[in-house]
Amino acid sequence: MTTIGIIGAGQLGQMLGIAGQKMGLKFIFLDPSDNPPAAVAGPVLQYPFDSEEGLVELVAKSDIVTYEFENVAVAAIEKIAATTTVYPPAEALRHAQDRLVEKTLFTTLGIPVAEFRAVDSEEDLRAACTDVGLPLILKTRRLGYDGKGQLIVRDEADIGSAFAELGGSDLIAEQWIEFDREVSAIAARNASGDVVFYPLTENSHRQGILSVSKAPAQAERLTETANHYLTSLLTHLNYVGVLALELFVTGDRLVANEIAPRVHNSGHWTIEGAATSQFENHLRAILDMPLGDTNAQGYSCMINLIGEMPGPAVELQADNCFVHDYGKEPRPGRKLGHVTVVADTSPALEDQLKRLGKLLII
Repeated sequence: MTTIGIIGAGQLGQMLGIAGQKMGLKFIFLDPSDNPPAAVAGPVLQYPFDSEEGLVELVAKSDIVTYEFENVAVAAIEKIAATTTVYPPAEALRHAQDRLVEKTLFTTLGIPVAEFRAVDSEEDLRAACTDVGLPLILKTRRLGYDGKGQLIVRDEADIGSAFAELGGSDLIAEQWIEFDREVSAIAARNASGDVVFYPLTENSHRQGILSVSKAPAQAERLTETANHYLTSLLTHLNYVGVLALELFVTGDRLVANEIAPRVHNSGHWTIEGAATSQFENHLRAILDMPLGDTNAQGYSCMINLIGEMPGPAVELQADNCFVHDYGKEPRPGRKLGHVTVVADTSPALEDQLKRLGKLLII
């Protein structure tokens, strides 16, 4: 029986493990946390993510290694890749971890992005405000997620405080984009180079955290363009696994925001709403198996459960309504689970969401 080693044992690792168990796979995880969500799917080696001892043990007990989040040290991935197969490749991780490197890659591949400037001094930020215009978004180049590590600079009076608050170096200033909506494009590529694409997903955020994802997005005319951008990235990076690309829709144009070299929150709907989930296809891809059908099975909406689980959760359990509890301790801003609703038609989906609106924030 094949054993998959996964760096990280959060909810994404949990869902990978659950999907893989149905495929006859075994899992082992590396994570320093106590009682992480993925412990339900396999043993957890309790070491820091970059622990040499932990990585050596993970490799020794695995046939292949992957990861469930993008803040794994690139050097650690490169080191274990010398002795075992690791997907996605370290090069993809390196690009995803640094917003400046990431945006430069987009530009190189001809993928539209907001104007951006590297910022390593207050003078750099003042120059960016002149070049890019105000307002702009100032972000840390690394480690930002769920709205963290970024501030809006609305006028020159904000420059000093924003620069200081975000650490004073290794920053990036990005042009403010007035967009109509955000969508994510998700694809899987196996080691043989076969690629499958999921329907575009439309996303809504609350306080910088993904709140709701609906699929398929009503954006058929943009699908070919989004998939073209994904293909360029997958080919350039010689990518293996699931890759997500977040995009802003501005009229009939797509502007790239960021990539995630892993299974993605906006793809959770695929567990019940697609013929093959993103989690199964990630495993198929890294094992170089034939990739599964990505067609949507009707219309789906995924709602993140953030901060606390709904009290009357039993009321959510109904036909075509699926509750996923990650088993995490409640904490403000923490993703504790999600609910996916699937319906045969878009109007039927909206009707069910209205009913759920009494129990959830949608």
